[in-house]
Amino acid sequence: MVAVVPDPIPARMKGLNRAEICDANFIEFVQHWDSPAAPRPDPGAPILPGSTLDAQGFDALFESQLASRHLDLMARVLRVQNKVFYTIGSSGHEGNALVARLARHTDPAFLHYRSGAFMAERFRQLPDMDPVMDAALSFAASRDDPASGGRHKVWGSKPLWVLPQTSTIASHLPKALGTAMAIETARRIGHALPIPDDSVVICSFGDASANHATAQTAFNTAAWAAYQKLPAPILFVCEDNGIGISVKTPEGWIAESFRHRPGLDYFFADGLDLASGHDQVQRALEHCRRTRRPTFLHLRTTRLMGHAGTDFEIEWRPLPELCAAEAADPLLRSARIALESGWMTPALLQERYEAMRARCFAAAEAADQRPKLAALAEIMAPLAPYTPAAVDAEARRVPGAAAREAAFGSAAQLPERQPPRHLAVQINQALHDLLCKYPSALLFGEDVAQKGGVYTVSKGLLKAFGPRRVFNTLLDETMILGMAQGLANLGMLPIPEIQYLAYLHNAADQLRGEACSLQFFSNDQYRNPMLVRIAGLGYQKGFGGHFHNDNSIAALRDIPGLVVGCPSRGDDAAMMLRTLAALARVDGRVAVFLEPIALYMSKDLHAPGDGQWLFPYPEPDQALVLGEGRVYAAEASDLVIFTYGNGVPMSLRAARSIEAELGWQVRVVDLRWLVPLNAGFIAEQAADARRVLVVDEGRHSAGVGEGIITALVEAGLGHLPLQRVCGADTYTPLAGAALCVLPSDNAVVSAARVLAQDL
Repeated sequence: MVAVVPDPIPARMKGLNRAEICDANFIEFVQHWDSPAAPRPDPGAPILPGSTLDAQGFDALFESQLASRHLDLMARVLRVQNKVFYTIGSSGHEGNALVARLARHTDPAFLHYRSGAFMAERFRQLPDMDPVMDAALSFAASRDDPASGGRHKVWGSKPLWVLPQTSTIASHLPKALGTAMAIETARRIGHALPIPDDSVVICSFGDASANHATAQTAFNTAAWAAYQKLPAPILFVCEDNGIGISVKTPEGWIAESFRHRPGLDYFFADGLDLASGHDQVQRALEHCRRTRRPTFLHLRTTRLMGHAGTDFEIEWRPLPELCAAEAADPLLRSARIALESGWMTPALLQERYEAMRARCFAAAEAADQRPKLAALAEIMAPLAPYTPAAVDAEARRVPGAAAREAAFGSAAQLPERQPPRHLAVQINQALHDLLCKYPSALLFGEDVAQKGGVYTVSKGLLKAFGPRRVFNTLLDETMILGMAQGLANLGMLPIPEIQYLAYLHNAADQLRGEACSLQFFSNDQYRNPMLVRIAGLGYQKGFGGHFHNDNSIAALRDIPGLVVGCPSRGDDAAMMLRTLAALARVDGRVAVFLEPIALYMSKDLHAPGDGQWLFPYPEPDQALVLGEGRVYAAEASDLVIFTYGNGVPMSLRAARSIEAELGWQVRVVDLRWLVPLNAGFIAEQAADARRVLVVDEGRHSAGVGEGIITALVEAGLGHLPLQRVCGADTYTPLAGAALCVLPSDNAVVSAARVLAQDL
């Protein structure tokens, strides 16, 4: 006899997906309610005895929960009709509406992607805003989406101070903390904030993301700040649903990990129950605002409907577990509160539920009819705005005479009145000028203050401008760039230093995924302008190894919207810094200034003592146009060498040998700007060339040289005899062996000989 195994799925649920089951659960719960209700409370009275949430507030929060839920249901239905393009929902997390209600709309918010109810509730704080229609436009990727202009489904709003995030896997925590710390920084330097002085920053994320290294960076820095009694008013909201896609968070892990962590003040709130959770969230927010300390709010949630529309949980998650999650549905608890308190009847509750469903579907259908992005130029418009005339005017604007004299010591000590100097000194002088010019500019990083940087490039800046504007950070490149974004979010001009190019790589996503994407995903409503200084490249004699001779530029070359400049001489460096600062101030751009370490102290070019790599400091009204290169021997055409950084003096020395040996007239072109490459300028310089040589100190694969050659080929100049001298695809070894893997004067001359043989 064969035993019959009972089917665990009720017949009424057969053929339904998880979204439909959650929907059916709510309707069934309300229809079968038959318990007596208490007398209807006054709007200002507690919704339940002992609760700090009044009935009127409950009603608003419940409506926000309904809006979030029905947006999720709508997305699951209309995605299969290609009317909606995003299905990561907020179902089970609707309790985050409490955080929105108890915070202010001027408290900057960096939100988890399950923040539909938070957004719906925050919309109440300003008149004439429709959270449902705005969300529907975003779901539909409509050009009219007020958050991103149709570029991504994001929770974002300029008037509501919600800075848009895309897939927030902890990468937003450093910049959220940076923004919180920037509130106090602004007060210390007298910078007028665009938000109230007592604002706090809201940063939400999931329990799985809390384990990410980037999240831990932010928690550590928050604790580091609190330990030193530095204000950091951030409310970390960990929305704990116990699972990350399909990976379980161990029971009790978040509480155990954060309840006793020094420097983080821990609070718990039940996000599944508005009546009890209200007081708990209120205490956390009030504590954060009053103490200005980093605060950790552990918000209990659950996850319904799967991670996204493609996640069929029934295939991998035990049915009892799914049923338990559905039983904990916060909308069921809110419905019970509404009915038990007497605030709503079952008929009214069902009417409200269905009215919101109709509203969300109507908004989605209307959004589907609105225009979409359809042209490349339109899509890219907010990515890298550039207004050349305004940038040039700003770059040439001269700092106040009194401020300059105070910074440099006297009129006689102004740098343009000094003898020609080398690269490190002129970068230092240019930084003095920038901090004179921009009162809200701040320079920070590892060792930049008292020590003046590892190579003394920032020497004297602390003395001239004080510790409020020039300061050391903890040893954490991710947080240095997070701090920069926070300062920029609040209108300051950050000039962070990454001590070595090799140290950038573990933090590069703060540029790639966060800083450079903000203008794009906010449709240029939000900007985080910054000027990042990075010491790098090779040829350090006596100080070898790949960490201090890193020539890997590929990590920077493919970041959309980024600008990268690389000087080879001091006067160019000063003018480029002025241009990059102007790009940040005028167009909100993120820029990297890649400083060749080996050229910092170079004074000579051809022979010891010739002083040919010393240059006068350019007058403060001099600047460079983005993409403008420097050409040596512009009339020469037998051989044109394209290069940058260390390759410039190397190529100039090689040019002298080539001229003597082969009789060629050699033109050397210093690109100066590596991202974006000026393809038109490259083609123009090669147009009359008989031969071309590319000298790229980066690696063979993904180096700048690849971009130069591509520019030549696309300009129809691929027929020219061409050679490339570049670094090998290897890490840089220690000591003299480093010079075996990098281009050299002799390698450049040898490549010219090959070109001579080809003709």
